[in-house]
Amino acid sequence: MFIADRYVRTNERIRAKEIRVIDEEGKQLGIMPPYEALKLARGQGLDLVEVSPSANPPVCRIINYGKFLYQQSKRQHEARKHQKSIELKEVKFRPQTGEHDFTVKRNHILDFLKQGDKVKATIMFKGRQMAHRDLGWNMMQKLIEAVSEVGLVEARPRQEGPNLTAVLAPKKTGGKAPSHKPQPSGASGAHAHSSGAQAHAAARATPSAQPPQASAPAEPKPAGMTESSGG
Repeated sequence: MFIADRYVRTNERIRAKEIRVIDEEGKQLGIMPPYEALKLARGQGLDLVEVSPSANPPVCRIINYGKFLYQQSKRQHEARKHQKSIELKEVKFRPQTGEHDFTVKRNHILDFLKQGDKVKATIMFKGRQMAHRDLGWNMMQKLIEAVSEVGLVEARPRQEGPNLTAVLAPKKTGGKAPSHKPQPSGASGAHAHSSGAQAHAAARATPSAQPPQASAPAEPKPAGMTESSGG
């Protein structure tokens, strides 16, 4: 199969002196001048299309070129239709956004995330509101927790001039989901290290709990006996 474009030579536009010809069903018809192959194509109400111009000799095929172009265009359209392009949506808040408006905007974010899009959440401060930025940070944290079932934080909240922004991305559903149990950083490693240390201490304590026989006290000598000093 070849890719059709505006540079494909067809019918009278084929310039080679000889070409290898393939019919509509893929059967090779041999090597012949282009005018003979074109005569065969016209006799079947089809077109002669150059499918491999770099071959020696070039390869041409007898097909319905208009039908082929239509099928190619249809396949490309279907491929683009099923190809999801990720977009970055933006939802804006104010530090004084009421509970109702907050819920509406949160639901919009949930819809975007479920559709596979990323969301830039922006809390805009204006004038004296900059003196109460903690309200915005609290609202951002509330929003992150409210969408945590379907979204995760891709870019952590940060202050950009008068705006507080964060980027939320949809959670991946394929594969095994990672565990999100709340656990202090390094707790697992510390527990393993502690267990290993206890096991190592127990191993070191075992020999000392059972002294070797060599260190056992010597049998008492009969009274009056002393070691010989060599004379």
